[in-house]
Amino acid sequence: MGATDQRHFDALRAAHYPPLRNHIAAHITLFHQLPPSALEELEYLVRTIAADTPAPLAEVSEVYSLGRGTAFRVVSRELLAARAHIADHFHGLLSAQDQGTPRLHITVQNKVASDTARMLVAELGQDFHPRPLQITGLAAWHYRGGPWEPAFAFKLRGRRR
Repeated sequence: MGATDQRHFDALRAAHYPPLRNHIAAHITLFHQLPPSALEELEYLVRTIAADTPAPLAEVSEVYSLGRGTAFRVVSRELLAARAHIADHFHGLLSAQDQGTPRLHITVQNKVASDTARMLVAELGQDFHPRPLQITGLAAWHYRGGPWEPAFAFKLRGRRR
């Protein structure tokens, strides 16, 4: 995300995400798990996509409940198109969870009691208005059983036509 959006959603995570579970900055998940053996191929593909793809148009469209958490829905046909390109490339290697089209979102709270989540949805929803979201790059991370380590990140540099 752009720096302003990143600070905003990181602050919400810091305020509402259980601290012992908050191991990574606010983000939009495109895939939950790709095979570690495909990391070099993924890095090359994402580098190529980032060089040719302009920052996608995106909108934060609503606050919603995850049941035991709270998230902001993200709408972006262009980001989904980039994700579909990656998914097509890795067809046959995707987990069942990653085979469908994701519901893009930014999680700001998770693994809490459902009434706690409902209260935060109501609180954040009071003053919420859909707004543009700046997306500036694509990244991959290694999950290490709690801590996360960055694998790579590339800025989206293509020109908008």
